[in-house]
Amino acid sequence: MRTTTHAGRAVCAMALVLAAAGCGGGGGSGDSSAVLSASWGDPQNPLEPSNTNEVQGGKVLDMIFRGLKRYDPETGEAQDMLAERIETSDSQNFTVTVKDGWTFSNGEKVTAQSFVDAWNYGASLRNNQRNAYFFSYIEGYDQVHPEEGEQTADTLSGLRVTGERTFTVRLSQKFSTFPDTLGYAAFAPLPRAFFDDHDAWVRKPVGNGPYLVESYTRGSQMSLRAWDDYPGDDKAQNGGVDLKVYTDNNTAYTDLLAGNLDLVDDVPAAQLKNVRNDLGDRYLNTPAGIIQTLAFPFYDDAWNTEGATKVRQGLSMAIDREQITDTIFQKTRTPATDWTSPVLGEDGGFQEGLCGEYCEFKPDEAKKLIEEGGGLPGGGVTITFNADTGSHREWVNAVCNSINNALDDERACTANPVGTFADFRNEITDRKMTGPFRAGWQMDYPLIQNFLQPLYYTNASSNDGQWSNEEFDDLVDRANQETDTAEAVGLFQQAEEVVRDNMAAIPLWYQNGSAGWSERLSDVELNPFSVPVYNEIKVS
Repeated sequence: MRTTTHAGRAVCAMALVLAAAGCGGGGGSGDSSAVLSASWGDPQNPLEPSNTNEVQGGKVLDMIFRGLKRYDPETGEAQDMLAERIETSDSQNFTVTVKDGWTFSNGEKVTAQSFVDAWNYGASLRNNQRNAYFFSYIEGYDQVHPEEGEQTADTLSGLRVTGERTFTVRLSQKFSTFPDTLGYAAFAPLPRAFFDDHDAWVRKPVGNGPYLVESYTRGSQMSLRAWDDYPGDDKAQNGGVDLKVYTDNNTAYTDLLAGNLDLVDDVPAAQLKNVRNDLGDRYLNTPAGIIQTLAFPFYDDAWNTEGATKVRQGLSMAIDREQITDTIFQKTRTPATDWTSPVLGEDGGFQEGLCGEYCEFKPDEAKKLIEEGGGLPGGGVTITFNADTGSHREWVNAVCNSINNALDDERACTANPVGTFADFRNEITDRKMTGPFRAGWQMDYPLIQNFLQPLYYTNASSNDGQWSNEEFDDLVDRANQETDTAEAVGLFQQAEEVVRDNMAAIPLWYQNGSAGWSERLSDVELNPFSVPVYNEIKVS
């Protein structure tokens, strides 16, 4: 997902908008050896930086890795972390100097080679990493990760180690905000231990962040402990975090109230009416760079008919977003009117109202459009979702009820729950979807490019529905080569209009981050990505 040249300055502009990340609790000294417990879900894949592109795995990577950049937990601004300097004179050739004094938790030094080896591994077709796409702007990607056939090179020709702490990056085109993308976990360094005994590393990952993985039992718990010798200035303020797996966020919330759990970062919809009475100032609800959408399986011929766009537009108009966000989410979500997020701000590319009437509840128009488009494939649609987090069951049922009422057909829409997030993701990546499916997006970094390219560009890393459109791709390519921020944002907005005109996905609502915690905790905060800033939490 990272690419472009565009919105570096948008990061700063948007940082002001993002300032909403709130703090809760007191700020006492805390017990630096005390361990807190938090709700969690198993990640889809083993934890490899270039193979993790979902929220649950991403939480852990943020705890055990630090990269060249880190996104400020309050503002989202990309700031130097392990990067001492990233220099360029032409926005295409970069010289990176890594700070001295950093090691992995096994004692191995973090060097320029640690980054270059990790990026070459992530890009290689042979390693089949989900985030390989992030390296596509580095020269030589087409040799190590060709669209067809075997790779003809083992390493990216655009990467060259020039010293223990320096390496150069040559991109295949200008990309002025390339440095701002380097806080994403896919660009994390890797120790030699990863390559020398990969299986052992995957069982117990070794990173360079403030926490160590102590143990992991899938389906039960991952235990992380503070790394005492961590060299960064963002040391853990607690002794560790036990991430407990829940398959129902209502159970997690009940455990919080019963004193069996310290932190939930997904307050269930059913409890939103009660949460302030239950927790008082130990509850946080804050804007985040998240949008909830319905995606479609464009690899299924039923969604590629001549009239399918009208069908998707009609489905969108059959959904009463206002009612659902008011009654189910107690106004903690905002009906979406574009495909990005208000946290970008207008300068960053957010366009309120871009969707127009297609995101308005107009049941008569919805029915008409669907009929003109040839009707629902097979006479009805089934929305697939994961049932373990996010209160998805409640809103998917409500969306289906809205569609059924609009179409005067109680069988027009049905819900298909999948038990766990990991299983749900596996069905998506195995292309088993036959109808619309939940496709929420949490930004990796606050640029409009990140809300569009990874999701809708042909063969992009998170283009789960396999949508493809030459006009969209061309506009994104032009935006990425544009060195003027405003011009780049404008081109991305044109690309977003192509998404709208084809209703490549149905935007539902912009989502806040929420968290509730026990009386043991203070200094609880969510970053602009809605992830708890675990290292800053204090435990009494």
